[in-house]
Amino acid sequence: MDKSNLILSSFVLIVVLLQDSYGQICTAPFSVNFAENNKIDDVVTEINANEGVTLRSDTEEFRIQGNRLLAAVVFDYETNRSHQAKVTCTKTATGETLSFTILVIVNNLNDNPPVFERTTYNLNVDEMIPVGNSVGRFAATDLDQPSQLFYNLKSESDAFKLRSLTEPDLLMNTLLDYDKVRNISLVLYAQDTPPTDSGGVSFTATATIAITVVDVDNRPPWFQPCNKHQLGVALVCQGDGYIGRVTLNEKVPGVFPLKPGPLHAIDGDSGINDEIMYSFLKGTDELFEIDAVTGNISMLKPAGSLQTINLEVVAAQKNNMNQFAITTVTVSVHLVSLHPPIFDQELYRGVVSAVGSTAVTEQGPLRFSVRDEDYPEGVNPYIKYSISGSSDFIVIDGYLFLNKSLPPGEVLISVVATDTITDEFDSAEVIVEVKSVAQPSGIYGPGSMVALGVTLAILLLVCLVIIGLLVMRTRKSKDDWKMIYKVNEFRSALGQSSDGKKEGIQYTNKVFQSNEDNQSMDRTYTNLETEKADRKIGKEVLLREAAVKPPPATPPVDPDYVNQTDIDKADNEKEVKSILTRDRRMDEGYKAVWFKEDIDPDAKDEVVIIPDSTKDDNAIETTDIDPDDTDMDSGVGVKMEDSPDNPDDDEQLTSEL
Repeated sequence: MDKSNLILSSFVLIVVLLQDSYGQICTAPFSVNFAENNKIDDVVTEINANEGVTLRSDTEEFRIQGNRLLAAVVFDYETNRSHQAKVTCTKTATGETLSFTILVIVNNLNDNPPVFERTTYNLNVDEMIPVGNSVGRFAATDLDQPSQLFYNLKSESDAFKLRSLTEPDLLMNTLLDYDKVRNISLVLYAQDTPPTDSGGVSFTATATIAITVVDVDNRPPWFQPCNKHQLGVALVCQGDGYIGRVTLNEKVPGVFPLKPGPLHAIDGDSGINDEIMYSFLKGTDELFEIDAVTGNISMLKPAGSLQTINLEVVAAQKNNMNQFAITTVTVSVHLVSLHPPIFDQELYRGVVSAVGSTAVTEQGPLRFSVRDEDYPEGVNPYIKYSISGSSDFIVIDGYLFLNKSLPPGEVLISVVATDTITDEFDSAEVIVEVKSVAQPSGIYGPGSMVALGVTLAILLLVCLVIIGLLVMRTRKSKDDWKMIYKVNEFRSALGQSSDGKKEGIQYTNKVFQSNEDNQSMDRTYTNLETEKADRKIGKEVLLREAAVKPPPATPPVDPDYVNQTDIDKADNEKEVKSILTRDRRMDEGYKAVWFKEDIDPDAKDEVVIIPDSTKDDNAIETTDIDPDDTDMDSGVGVKMEDSPDNPDDDEQLTSEL
């Protein structure tokens, strides 16, 4: 509660106490609330009076009508927030009076719109002001209470923003560039109700802010012409320098001609456009001078030698010498030209078809050539060719190329040959016949593509089948090798039977293996191995063989496996004896075949054990037994080795397993 309301309350309390001290001839409320902007004679309140009591208003702002207190004026909260209505009650019969005061409190209504100090603000803003910096505050006022206003900024540019919804400080949102934008218009709205409040009375004020971007001195002079490049926020203008030519021992009068144009620089800040001052940095050799204001270069004396002169020119702003730029002027001194370049022909003809192709003649590609008598053999290495007034053709190294697609027909163009040293030139006419290149129809149609696809599919299928067969064969070969491995393990296990006796394993005498017949395999092969007859003299092998008819249960011995040389040698030494017998004979050099039941396991003889039964399609492993080799099972030495005469026989036997 503020101080004014406290005073009013105290006053009302005093009035009440005074009224209580008099008779209650009339009563009225102590205070009433009354809205501002009322109409005249609007009822403020009603007064209760006894019969025979009259009422009178002692205040000009109010009047009495019957027992009602009416407003005689229009009340304004912003002018006066409260009023006192003094009323006197008089009892007619007795003349008794009662005076009292009614406090009328004026209620505030939202009846005043916000107001800007100006409807249009003009503001100058420097370019390149950092983002977030404030450039001004534009607040509106409102007579209504509370006077909280809400602001909104509208613009086609996003260069500015407000600090907040209730703070109308204008902040930089992006960097301004004078060369890109120079004027910005903003519209600022002030509203006395929140933007989200859709109910009640709302007033809005509008102001326009006209922004003018001011150019600042942040760029050096730019020599013209130049190519502009944007590097972040900086703009760089790059020039290629200037080129001039002068003849030996000749002085060029007036302004020295340069390419691509006269020496000239401008202020990089076009909004400032400061005056540019020119000077030489080095390289003049007292041959040239430069005008400090215009930048024109002139010769002081002729050049006395063939050379290339590099002049460095500085261009600086007159009012800010810290802003400057440097360029190079290259002057070449050459001999005097007595003969201009001349084309070999005045008229050329050629035919061209597609874009990018070279023009051709009946003799070959069309190539331009000029002759300059100032050079040995007339060949000027400084000639440059160009097409005058047309970009449909280009010349590269003297050859003419079609640069753009043209309709069929003849085209007349002009080719220019320029001496880049002396700028002398010559021109010639060229008639070019443009021919259309007919696109050949496709040789292969959809049917051909289908046939090709089917063929490729068949080839792919065949390849897959072959791969499958190879895989199956590889797996089968692996299975065969596994079987061979198991058979070998089984044979090794047969070296000792359960009763302590040797099982039936065939031992083949190598003397019966013939090198000439590796394919002949019978059901049983009987081979005799070379015996070491006399170890002192050497390992001399004595072989004997007796060809006898085997019993019916025993397969016959193939005579092809008998080595004839060994047989003849054995016949000369000993008598031929049968090798199939049950009798064991201890004669030296005697060899025989016994059944396995008759073999003494403790004997140290060299034996060959033949299994009880064999099949025609199975091969039997060849094993040698040497008395010197010790077998851990029976004391009989067993030695497994390949036949030295023909090792392929063993491989065939193994494959048949």
